[in-house]
Amino acid sequence: MDEGKLKVLNFEVFFGEKQILHEISMHFLNNKVTAIIGPSGCGKTTLLRSINRMNDFIESFSTQGEIIFDNQNIYGEGVDPVVLRQRIGMVFQRPNPFPKSIFENIAYGLRIQGWRDRHQIAERVEKSLRSAALWDEVKDRLNTSAFDLSGGQQQRLCIARAIAVEPEILLMDEPASALDPIATARIEELIKDLKEKYTIIIVTHNMQEAARTSDYTAFLLLGHLIEYGPTDQIFTNPQKKETEEYLTGRFG
Repeated sequence: MDEGKLKVLNFEVFFGEKQILHEISMHFLNNKVTAIIGPSGCGKTTLLRSINRMNDFIESFSTQGEIIFDNQNIYGEGVDPVVLRQRIGMVFQRPNPFPKSIFENIAYGLRIQGWRDRHQIAERVEKSLRSAALWDEVKDRLNTSAFDLSGGQQQRLCIARAIAVEPEILLMDEPASALDPIATARIEELIKDLKEKYTIIIVTHNMQEAARTSDYTAFLLLGHLIEYGPTDQIFTNPQKKETEEYLTGRFG
């Protein structure tokens, strides 16, 4: 398997005394979609949130091992988590637009980065909304509240907000789980389009979603990485008994 810019090496996570992840090692390929699957409580979201240090906000959180991004351990000295999160964006399970206008939701990260030219900001806002397949639906109401959008539109807005600062990696935690089937299909199509520019890692409970959207699939169970490989192989010819039992619905 070719190595990408992001790799996890013997990575372990603890919340206080409790160990959540055990010796996780995997490479994420550039411009591919990797799905992380497994039953509730297996450590999927913990792993995802570790990749851009969102777990830092939990007081009891500690790690062993490394997550290497661009040849640097993201938990090493001198790494600024704020800068890291601009390079590794995240979209959460439930849409979480800011209490601002549609335009200002997208512009927010740019302003934090120091952008001042309104014309340049407007260009990037439009580009991001187009990339998120939302521009045509909102171009005439950019100054209205983001809360006026439907759930599916809000999630695409959050994707547009994440990509406005042009991250290299996009993390998605169950991005369609709160959406109806039509909105889910739009998000799935969007994921396929976005991988041309971004490396995408998606956590999902939905086996069909993983099969439809991802190039590679990782199966986690009780904090251990059981199997990792091309999605077609994982779903049609899993190498581990636990993977087969999970995919055929015997547990989880």
